[in-house]
Amino acid sequence: MLNLEQLKTKPEIINEIDWDMTPEEAVRLYLEWGNNWVHDKYVIRHDSDVSVYFTVYAWDDPPVIYLIRRDMKGAEELAVIRMPEAVKKRFLDATGGNRGVYAIDDDVKEWLQSQFETVQ
Repeated sequence: MLNLEQLKTKPEIINEIDWDMTPEEAVRLYLEWGNNWVHDKYVIRHDSDVSVYFTVYAWDDPPVIYLIRRDMKGAEELAVIRMPEAVKKRFLDATGGNRGVYAIDDDVKEWLQSQFETVQ
């Protein structure tokens, strides 16, 4: 599994990231086929469709960010990223310190995007 610095050297992965995908939406798309409506933003049309997205795993202390690649066959963790203290604190404050799996919030998203600004 990649860390942040290794991921920065993989523009082919970075360019696949769907910054708006959430863990809930990915489960709905890939595991709950009967729950998909044609008018939704996301629709799986083929078994080769793939989503690459971030999620925050907050079951452990400290919480970490995972980059996930999900398709109809399953999910693969591509990278694990540690949050800087300030981002981690704001995230934990926003979630009330509750454990769980979360979509990235705006603060985490902005920090992550800043990490990839120079990657082409």
